[in-house]
Amino acid sequence: MNVGDRHYRTIWLSDDGRSVEIIDQRWLPHDFRVEKVSTVAGIATAIRDMWVRGAPLIGVTAAYGVAIQMADDPSDAALDGVWEVLHETRPTAINLRWALDEMRNFLRPLPSGQRAEAAYRRAGEIADEDVSLNRAIGANGLEIIKEIVARKQPGEPVNILTHCNAGWLATVDYGTATAPIYLAVEAGIPVHVYVDETRPRNQGAQLTAWEMAGHGVPHTLIVDNAGGHLMQRGQIDMVIVGTDRTTADGDVCNKIGTYLKALAAADNDVPFYVALPSPTIDWTVGDGLAEIPIEQRSSDEVSLVWGKTASGEIAQVRISPETTPAANPAFDVTPARLVTGLITERGVAKASREGLKAMFPGR
Repeated sequence: MNVGDRHYRTIWLSDDGRSVEIIDQRWLPHDFRVEKVSTVAGIATAIRDMWVRGAPLIGVTAAYGVAIQMADDPSDAALDGVWEVLHETRPTAINLRWALDEMRNFLRPLPSGQRAEAAYRRAGEIADEDVSLNRAIGANGLEIIKEIVARKQPGEPVNILTHCNAGWLATVDYGTATAPIYLAVEAGIPVHVYVDETRPRNQGAQLTAWEMAGHGVPHTLIVDNAGGHLMQRGQIDMVIVGTDRTTADGDVCNKIGTYLKALAAADNDVPFYVALPSPTIDWTVGDGLAEIPIEQRSSDEVSLVWGKTASGEIAQVRISPETTPAANPAFDVTPARLVTGLITERGVAKASREGLKAMFPGR
């Protein structure tokens, strides 16, 4: 996607051939900053402290982290060590483990002298594959939007509700939940996106809204609790969200608050779709509520918020009493029964073991 008149991915190999450059998302939407990361410790910090966000992008970043390690030390011990270090950074997003497994399994049979070059090449391939997967998700989701258009009055927009950021900033490019939206805009289909603010990190307000504005997509920012109200009044045609991990039975783990949107959608007969590339499917897990670890993040993310002051300074302020404790579960699990369909690169699957097996018979 473009920032101004320049195309950007969220991560790319630096000119030195060893470091990577990333869009540091902590400063958006008020400041666009690019950071160079050249160490495994830096990669771990970027993932843990959410310089990069979104399951697909976290996975690609980790793949480059393995490559950086192989350039420093291509031994088996270093390969296993970097797997452990990076795997601990974000426990919920399955793409992280998928990418680390992919890199280790690919590199293990190779002589140590070949590992660094091969690691950078494979990390680049994983990044390119992510873009292709997301573009295909967009094409499949676009067909759903076209079906809704056919039922509306000419020129009437398709009203879409999102939650958190599942846009190009959460992937390498295009995004998952936003890919159908971007392709719809490119096709001249009128859409309007209601953007959940998505407390506590405000990734809807800060990231999705920034994306929509930059791409010229009509959108409105709403507080998290307004979604059900809009559905009750027939102002939402469909919900599209992303996911950090989807089970083999079709349960969906996504940013906290997703479950409540799914409940409201079910109560108001609003279709609720989840967009995901196949690496986000955890084929080893069936019951998401019982088996997916939910990341518990710092209470500061709840008690403190970043914003831009009237003087133009980007600052952090406290919104609760200093003595008030805060809990911060980062994700919740939406049962498969509440999901209308899973939009994948191969098509739209039913949110069930049978549906996913039919779409991915090799698994």
